[in-house]
Amino acid sequence: MKKSLGVIAFSALAALFLSACSSPEAKQTASSSGSSTEKKETVTLTIAAAASLEYVFEEKLIPMFEKENPHLTVQGTYDSSGKLQTQIEERMPADIFMSAAEKQMTALVNQDLIEKDTVNDLLINKIVLIASPGAANQFKTFADITASQMIALGDPESVPVGQYSKEALENLGLWADIQDRVSFGTNVTEVLNWVAEGSADAGIVYATDAATTDKVIVVAEAPAGSLASDVIYPVGRISYSEHPAEAGLLLEFLDSKPARDIFAAYGFTVNQ
Repeated sequence: MKKSLGVIAFSALAALFLSACSSPEAKQTASSSGSSTEKKETVTLTIAAAASLEYVFEEKLIPMFEKENPHLTVQGTYDSSGKLQTQIEERMPADIFMSAAEKQMTALVNQDLIEKDTVNDLLINKIVLIASPGAANQFKTFADITASQMIALGDPESVPVGQYSKEALENLGLWADIQDRVSFGTNVTEVLNWVAEGSADAGIVYATDAATTDKVIVVAEAPAGSLASDVIYPVGRISYSEHPAEAGLLLEFLDSKPARDIFAAYGFTVNQ
């Protein structure tokens, strides 16, 4: 039986449609549209941060960032900013550096190890005199540090809190008077622990570190004028990062309102 013209026309159109779908161009289009649903490559970022930032990063910021970016994992390495500076100069695997002072960040920028246009002076902290509970009644003011039998300070050669401590005590005319009673810690956490354990009667740490424990008593903040400038925490991207785009996402997150609110909740002042 002969086919009708309508059947023949329909068969021809169907053949053309099937041919078009099987063409290389059609396959490429299908492949491209399907690629949008593919999972993003998993990337691990490393942030090298001052020891005083460990609590806020590990407890709040890193979990929040990873939840918002499931394909990204962040690991933190924490120590004195001076030690981290040295490790970055030796090309430690890392993507972001956050210092407790501008000195270390500036040194790395000058060596082209931090991308200058990514540096953000994000936070401000304060230094405070702390005392162990058993010795707290000996101290009323910051200058009463001279009443200590044993004093814990950060090493001013490599630890920013030690640099700030030395500056404040020199400007107050107290630095020379206490040298025979000082033990120098390798980072602010060590200084805090010495006082908390009673190994030292008193010490100087950041206000945010003192707030992490009830085993020390905050005596007083460093007096106004004893420091030439604020205690600034800058953050920036390491120039040899193998994941610059993802590191950029982390930098944007740290400057976001949710992250800033968390920093404030941990006692930092957000630099406006």
